Amino acid sequence: MSLYLEHFGLREPPFRITPDTDYFFTGANRGPTLDALIYAITQDEGIVKVTGEVGSGKTMLCRMLLERLPGNVETLYLANPSLSRDEILGAIADELGISIEGKATHSLMRALQDALIERYAEGKRVVLLIDEAHAMPAESLEELRLLSNLESKANKLLQIALFAQPELDERLAATDMRQLRERITQHFILAPLKPEDIGAYIDFRLRTAGYHGPQPFTPKALAQIANASQGLSRRINILADKALLAAFSTGSHQVDSAEIKIAEQDARFTPLQPKSPAIARQTLLGAIVGALLVAALGCLALFALPKTSPPPPSVEPASTAGKTSEEKAPPAPVSSDTPGKPVFGPLTRQHMGQFDTWIVNAPRTHYFIQLHATDAVRTGEIEGVVAQATSALDPSLLRVYRSSRSGRDRVGVVYGDYPSREAAAAAMQSLPESIRAIQPFPRQVSKLR
Repeated sequence: MSLYLEHFGLREPPFRITPDTDYFFTGANRGPTLDALIYAITQDEGIVKVTGEVGSGKTMLCRMLLERLPGNVETLYLANPSLSRDEILGAIADELGISIEGKATHSLMRALQDALIERYAEGKRVVLLIDEAHAMPAESLEELRLLSNLESKANKLLQIALFAQPELDERLAATDMRQLRERITQHFILAPLKPEDIGAYIDFRLRTAGYHGPQPFTPKALAQIANASQGLSRRINILADKALLAAFSTGSHQVDSAEIKIAEQDARFTPLQPKSPAIARQTLLGAIVGALLVAALGCLALFALPKTSPPPPSVEPASTAGKTSEEKAPPAPVSSDTPGKPVFGPLTRQHMGQFDTWIVNAPRTHYFIQLHATDAVRTGEIEGVVAQATSALDPSLLRVYRSSRSGRDRVGVVYGDYPSREAAAAAMQSLPESIRAIQPFPRQVSKLR
């Protein structure tokens, strides 16, 4: 735990390098990129690729995508891409609940296709998100091409999104990768933050962590961070954290040049390797095209809805025994594009009340299970998730909160109260399959205060 929290009036460390979606910075084109990425994944028929340098925020963007995709989208997440072709298929089958025992590759592919067709018939869309995709073996990359062939008469059954370092572009430039390369229809580049954005980024993270004072970093300090970090958010976090610690050690509430120099010496960053001329030209072209895509798709995301928006499959409880009339027959959820102030459904309001009662006495060190989080305007999606969770879990332990800590009006659905992360993780293993399919994860109560 950082030593300077009380000194600067912070609730929690503002510059952790582990991705926390409460700290997603929507400035510097990050927010529009996320919106365009969501639109591309839910509307497009090809493979989507996101590239960026180490520490540029790709994993954070991927985590935000997991939170923000519509309720009818089922996500399969592979964090370990260094898997063989058979292991990739096995991992996907496991996520879809398909037994692989005794199945040859062709039989497994048929089983995968059948499972995807079944979900397609239910109005679901399945998306495979692969982090660190540049580390995938050649045979596994080829398997992705084959998986992208799975389709119904009119639609792809599996959407694929790759998150990778620029080395993936070099691999895809090889002649034997041309078939996969041509399947990639959308390219996004997560560029480093510009010097003029770094002050806003640091200020956002400080405010999210509970800071209320004036900007502690002087303009000279911010310029030094921009130069030393080369705009990479992970490096910015490391430098800012070390600089605050240096200021704390001298009793100062301001971070200036001297503190940044100490942070630089301690961090010992190595300069980024220059790209080859061919890759540099490709990156520049990709950045230009990506910026145009973000602008165009971002506009489409604002004004267009998905072609098909079926409600979540389990919106109505399987059994209504013992439930109130309000729970038995929830009215049709309010549309997620409702303008103005969000109007929440009755189940959402009920469990918001349960959250307000619980949070007053919940110990900060306790944990809960995060089931879902999305923008507050998606009231129909929220009501559907709450209804599904109500039918599968103990309703008395289900709660809904509303927060603007990330800079956006957000609503989260959470479950349970556990004394430790280990207890929460153990409880997750006993959740019904329908709930585990939405990829819940443990969080600490302190994150909500």
